[in-house]
Amino acid sequence: MGSSECHETHVLLVTLPLQGHINPMLKFAKHSSRSNLRFTLATTDQARDLFSAGATTTGNNPCSPVDLAYFSDGLPKDDPRAEPTLLESLRNVGGNNLSKIIGEKRFSCIISSPFTPWVPAVAAAHNIPCAILWIQACGAYSAYYRYYMKTDVFPDNLEDLNQTVKLPSLPLLEVRDLPSFILPSGGSHFNKLMAEFADCLRYVKWVLVNSFYELESEIIESMSNLKPIIPIGPLVSPFLLGANQLQSLDGENLDMWKADDHCMKWLDEQARSSVVYISFGSLLKSSANQVETIATALRNRGVSFLWVIRPMERAQAVDVLQEMVKEGQGVVIEWGQQERILSHAAISCFITHCGWNSTIETVAAGVPVVAYPSWTDQPIVARLLVDVFGIGVRMRNDAVDGELKVTEVERCIEAVTKGPAAADMRKRATELKQAARLAMAPGGSSAQNLDSFIRDITII
Repeated sequence: MGSSECHETHVLLVTLPLQGHINPMLKFAKHSSRSNLRFTLATTDQARDLFSAGATTTGNNPCSPVDLAYFSDGLPKDDPRAEPTLLESLRNVGGNNLSKIIGEKRFSCIISSPFTPWVPAVAAAHNIPCAILWIQACGAYSAYYRYYMKTDVFPDNLEDLNQTVKLPSLPLLEVRDLPSFILPSGGSHFNKLMAEFADCLRYVKWVLVNSFYELESEIIESMSNLKPIIPIGPLVSPFLLGANQLQSLDGENLDMWKADDHCMKWLDEQARSSVVYISFGSLLKSSANQVETIATALRNRGVSFLWVIRPMERAQAVDVLQEMVKEGQGVVIEWGQQERILSHAAISCFITHCGWNSTIETVAAGVPVVAYPSWTDQPIVARLLVDVFGIGVRMRNDAVDGELKVTEVERCIEAVTKGPAAADMRKRATELKQAARLAMAPGGSSAQNLDSFIRDITII
């Protein structure tokens, strides 16, 4: 097929202007790159101002397969964009504003984030086939689908977090393990959003997921007679899958904060498997108590650390942490290139909030975890990491006062680095790392699924 405009297949990617939503779309485009395939990533105008001046600007690279486009979310520029307000505004005006972008080019397929559930109806109105790129675990997808489609029995009162829930191919869950958007405490706007997601699936031909069959095989099989999911991941940078370690990351990420590369030089000076990496993602902000508690545990254990704390003022306000940094025990940064950090030989384990992007990256890097989830899909991902994948331990707040304790942090660091099960966790992490590489290699399970999807959209 020729490379001229008339022979290119154009695909529109649509997502919210959030770090953890945009980058899986970009990684999808990177792994789907073909000479006759062109992508446009559309998000709201807000993102134009959020991307830092020093970040990768994929759309400005003439060799990139991705163009950037923006549409209005319908709110004034100075609006704080509280989640209920933003979601309601997009529900009302998103379709019309996105249609202006659709009208500019002949798109063969639209791929939507699950958190823009109004997009599939827009695609149907334009007679364009639609896919969802599910950016969380298959286990979370199964829980959402079964709850909103009422295919399985859930407790009538989800305010009692101690109740149990048995879902196919998942460990026995407590209500507190379910994605928080289902729960009354999660907020009615999020509950409504996910109900709309379940409803929008009637317009969706493909549900692509950033996972791989070998990681969540039983869950994937359990959905085959409901709304099947197609694993096409892990959607990570090629070097994490065995490509040249020096390969540039340019064109694969859009970051809202400039990464601090000084930490990589510091890691080069550390012993193998000696550094605990800590990051709670792009949205969560740790409390002063959590920062002080984790820092004290690291000091007590004498463990070196690399810690992402945003904004930096939160780190600078904790005396014990500042003393440890001055003494050379660790480094604190506001943002870093996480894939490069996780793949560094000095990293021993990852204390993580269990966001799915971080999870799939640590799986691809072969690094065990201390799971410390907070909200949305993170509790169920923590259960997967510990009880299904077998590559970590769960860190919990105190049952009495709800605060994280120093002894709990110490227990978890010891368990995952030196405890009796640590060797098995690291072995299992290495096995999953190899499985991830094989899944994305030519002929692998995810590679075949991706090739099949591309054939579908290029012959429509």
